[in-house]
Amino acid sequence: MSPRAAQLIASLTPKPLVGALVRHVYPRIEPELGLLASYVPQGGTAVDVGGWFGPWTQRLLGRSARVVTIEADSELARLLGRTFPTATVVHAAASDRDGETTLWSPPGGAIIGVSSVARSAGTGAQVPEIMIDSLNLDDVRFVKMDIEGHELAALRGAEKTIRRDLPVVLLELEVRHQPLEPVLDLMNSWGYQARVAPQNRWIPLTGFDLAAHQRTNSAHLNRSFPSRVLRPGPRYVNCVLFVNPGRA
Repeated sequence: MSPRAAQLIASLTPKPLVGALVRHVYPRIEPELGLLASYVPQGGTAVDVGGWFGPWTQRLLGRSARVVTIEADSELARLLGRTFPTATVVHAAASDRDGETTLWSPPGGAIIGVSSVARSAGTGAQVPEIMIDSLNLDDVRFVKMDIEGHELAALRGAEKTIRRDLPVVLLELEVRHQPLEPVLDLMNSWGYQARVAPQNRWIPLTGFDLAAHQRTNSAHLNRSFPSRVLRPGPRYVNCVLFVNPGRA
């Protein structure tokens, strides 16, 4: 199935049903989600930045005492609030300042899962912009960010929270969206060590050329979501786990 056909089918399917299907099959797209129990501390607060249809929110609710989900698209934020009434859903784009910004979505809308405030392409909509530090969260033990190239700004807006609580941090990082070095350098300056799971087990990032791996497997990005679920194919690693040895 072509990406365009998949978008058409998704646009004709009720979004709650699309969300339920996405949450069910997503570990086949991101195996790191299936490994969640191996790195997400129990209890405390978990922050899901870039909630989309909630595949991470759903599983974090079974492990964390509180889940805060940040989603920039208004329709998806409303859907997340209805689907997960025990989560705190914040309609905003996580960034390094409080205010407003433009969320750009491709044809088919935010349902495709690649909307971004980091690049101007597609259809733009004004959305709130917020620093995670402004949420005044307590006992943050895990942070996941998948916001299409805006991770560096969101991290800067969460510096006080991260340096205080030393949570485990999972970032989606891709060379097609942003250079890797600024994010890696920032996390390293905060005392974090980076790991990836190319074979479904965590290894130090220092022994894995993430940029070369992504360029070699970039054709994977042109496949539709249903195709990637039914025939996963070669691993495309884009999730980097950061752990601070200073946290007990």
